[in-house]
This record gives sequence, structure tokens and C-alpha cells, in this order.
Amino acid sequence: MAPVTTAGEEMYALVERLYPLCRSITGDGVRATLEIVAEYIPLQTHEVPTGTQVLDWTVPQEWNIRDAYIADTAGHRVVDFAASSLHVLGYSVPVSATMPLAELRGHLHTLPDYPSWVPYRTSYYQPEWGFCLAQETLDALPDGEYEVRIDSTLADGHLTYAEHVVPGQVADEVIVSCHVCHPSLANDNLAGIAVATFLARALAEQTPWYTYRFLFAPGTIGVITWLARNAERVERVKHGLVLACAGDSGSLTYKRSRRGEAEIDRVMRHVLSASERPHRIAEFTPYGYDERQFCSPGFNLGVGSLTRTPYADYPEYHTSADNLDFVSPEAMADTLAVCREAFAVLDRNRRYVNLSPYGEPQLGRRGLYDALGGRSDTKQAQMAMLWVLNLSDGEHSLLAVAERSGLPFDTVAAAAGALHGVGLIKA
Repeated sequence: MAPVTTAGEEMYALVERLYPLCRSITGDGVRATLEIVAEYIPLQTHEVPTGTQVLDWTVPQEWNIRDAYIADTAGHRVVDFAASSLHVLGYSVPVSATMPLAELRGHLHTLPDYPSWVPYRTSYYQPEWGFCLAQETLDALPDGEYEVRIDSTLADGHLTYAEHVVPGQVADEVIVSCHVCHPSLANDNLAGIAVATFLARALAEQTPWYTYRFLFAPGTIGVITWLARNAERVERVKHGLVLACAGDSGSLTYKRSRRGEAEIDRVMRHVLSASERPHRIAEFTPYGYDERQFCSPGFNLGVGSLTRTPYADYPEYHTSADNLDFVSPEAMADTLAVCREAFAVLDRNRRYVNLSPYGEPQLGRRGLYDALGGRSDTKQAQMAMLWVLNLSDGEHSLLAVAERSGLPFDTVAAAAGALHGVGLIKA
């Protein structure tokens, strides 16, 4: 019998598969990544040509790389792209030359404070070339001539992104977005891809209220491209969540939307607080991941961001130390669980109208008290019914009832279901 695997273990296995691939904002690495994700969930892939105007941006040339190295006079590769995709400055133009170390140093990037780590660096919109390496590797290089080779192409092509849609009972949408442009960085961004993928699978097993649209796109330019191409759809987006840094051992951090009190902001605050998980609620800033695109003033969508340790708040961020040892199945499973809990609240958060608003309706003759018999939380369930009846004025959502009453959302939702079932409230 095959061993039973948990969702956390399956997500970790997906991260392991994606980790070696060299991704960037365009190119075959993105396509290969999406092909693997498509083994788990159906994807609709979009190719947007170089030169396409997308809002204030233009889709850049496509970058692909086959090989890159720095070799000494004996032909030994002292820096080798084949060992790690981080070794090459992202979007490096091709180069084939021999030069002294003194000249080469101007194209080398290291982390002196962490001498054994390799940094992640890019030059998307400036024609540059370079290598990233450990400071201790650089320190060990003797003066002399070195062969420098970057076998890459920058040519007209396409920007690639993909969508997966879980149909809901209504056309209003929840966006779940993750970026697919980073190379071998396990927490940022592969854990987010894995959590998004398995969240989509979990929602597909239900019949959700909202339609859930999962977006796998390169950071910044990818979401800007999606927004430019879906202007007519944006008004359907009622809520959203950007996933990143989803697999490290830190506690969860939720960053609010630009609105500050959008429904997703309140849901995430409520769920994290009720779960008693260690967590932090951060205010919106126009810097970070793609929440800043969704929350730009022209769109101002209710989209927040969920991470564990936020970007740049851990030393391993954008370095080779963000590797497979830095993430865990348990952390990704916890991030997934919080997303599922939050969307379960979001999906049931309705506003109701009390159909018997003059005085307190008699619950006993409708069998509602009898239905609670034997429950360990009978008193709590009774209070939930009274709170729902009192605040069902068409303006207060069930989440507002839970917040004001201090009762668990599940208890409030169950009370609303019972009251709706006997005709005392309507949505």
C-alpha cells in the first residue's frame, strides 16, 4: 500500500519539482512552471506579445538562458549556472569574453554579511550582464584572466501567465494571486504557488458562493498585464488575496488592502484572531507584492496580502538560503488552512433582513429551542440567534454580528441558517 501523504507533504513535493527551474518575468522557465502546475489543476495559459501596451507599461522582450559560467585558465567553472539559476543576473544580455578579475569584479554581486550565500539580482529593464556568487567564492579567486560566458537571448516573444477558475454560485469574484517569476527561491515564491494550487483544488471540491479566480503571473508586469486585459472584469472582483512567503517557520502576517477595512481585511483579522495563532496585522503600504497593483488608486480593489515572515524581514530573502530547507510541509499546511478558514467565512458572510422586526419573535413555537437540545453550546447558540435577529437590518453582515457579539462566526452562521430555515430572516 502506498503511504498516505498530507497536503503539506504534497505541497512540499511540488516546491521540490519547481525549485530547479530558472524563472524570470518571461521565458521558458515560466512556461515549464505552469506546465507542472497544470498537472494539479487545469490552467488557461495566456501569451501576450512583446511590445503590447499594458497600462503605463510595455511587455518587454522575452528572456531565455541556456548556459552561463565563469571559468579560470584551466577551464574549471568557478561559477556555474548549471549549479544554481541564481548565479546569473536575471535578464543578463549575452556575453562571451575573456577579461581580468579586476574588470570582471564590476559585474559580480555578493553578500559580504553572509559570505556563503548567493544573492538574487535582476536587471529587467536595463541592458546589463552579471553573475551572483558567494563572497567566499570571490575571495578565493586569484588574479588573472577568466572566461566569461552567458548564453542567453533577449528577443521579441511573449509574456506568459495563467488562470484557473473555480465556478461559484454568483459571478462576483475572489482573486487569489501569486507570482511565478522568481528562480530557485523556495519561500518566495514557490511556497505561494503551492498553497494557491492546493487551495484551488480544495475549493473545487465544494460549491462556493463566489467564483474564485487564481492568477499565476510574473510579479508586477504580469498583474499589470492582467489588469490591462481585464478592465471589463475588474468590477466583478469583490475580494482578493495575494499569497507569498507561505512556507517559512515564522508566524502569519496579513497586510491590509488600501481600503483598510475591506471585507477581506475584516475576515482575515477575525479568522486569525479567532484561531489564536500567533500573527500580525500590517497596514497597507504601496510597496511589496502585487497587492499594490490591485490596490492602485484607479482600481482600489479589496485585495490584501498573506505571508508568513514578510518580504525582506528575514535574512534569507532573495538569497540562496531561501532553499528547500527553509520551508516545511507544516508551515505550508498552516497557511493553506488559514486561507480555507478565511474563504469559508467570506463565502457565508451575508446580510439578512429580519422579517419579524417588531419585538422578539417567539423561537420556541418554531422549534428552534428544541433543535438546540443537547448541544454543549446551547446558551451560545441561543445568544447567536438573538444577535442575528437584532442586527438583521440589511446593513450588518454576519461577520459584523460576530464581531459585535464576540461569538464565533460559525455559531453565528449556523444561527442564521436556522432562522432562515423557519422564515424569520431573508437574505
